[in-house]
Amino acid sequence: MFTGIVEELGEVTAVENLGDASRFRLRGPVVTDGAKHGDSIAVNGVCLTVVEHEGDEFTADVMAETLNRSSLGALGVGSRVNLERPTAVGARLGGHIVQGHVDGTGAVLERRPSENWEIVKISLPDGLARYVVEKGSITVDGISLTVVDAGSDHFTVSLIPTTLALTTLGLKQPGDPVNLEVDIVAKYVERLLASTQGATGTPGAAL
Repeated sequence: MFTGIVEELGEVTAVENLGDASRFRLRGPVVTDGAKHGDSIAVNGVCLTVVEHEGDEFTADVMAETLNRSSLGALGVGSRVNLERPTAVGARLGGHIVQGHVDGTGAVLERRPSENWEIVKISLPDGLARYVVEKGSITVDGISLTVVDAGSDHFTVSLIPTTLALTTLGLKQPGDPVNLEVDIVAKYVERLLASTQGATGTPGAAL
């Protein structure tokens, strides 16, 4: 489990095409400190498994399903990426519960700079809008953010200077893809309500 608090801005140093998968080598001095084979590291919000670790770099295999469901397939050598290690038991939950399982990709639609922050408008793929609410949480490229406005096919977030300086959202331009993970709590609630309706015919009767 992750919290959406990015630890460092890493870099892709190599990409190997494996046919139905890709192997990425990534540099991240912070997240590789103490890393070992089998550990998990979130890369732009996607939970990947460390295959090899040497110095301040690690490799991870990305299967076709992940490449198709996320923006990782668009990465190349030199691409900057958000990196986060799993949260430790007993640690503070600085963001919100993030699984590292991308629900879909959106695209940056608009950036509106202000004196001390920036508003970014991002598109929502079909089927995800119902999970996104004003002042709720959403994960964008692995970053835990608060929704400012929620529309039927888009949402906006307000970014402080720290987020702009230390994550990929400071680099994204209109048209660039981003990975989206909606709040897992919303999906569980929807599932529970649907099963309750099916069993009783009355929404929420068993809750």
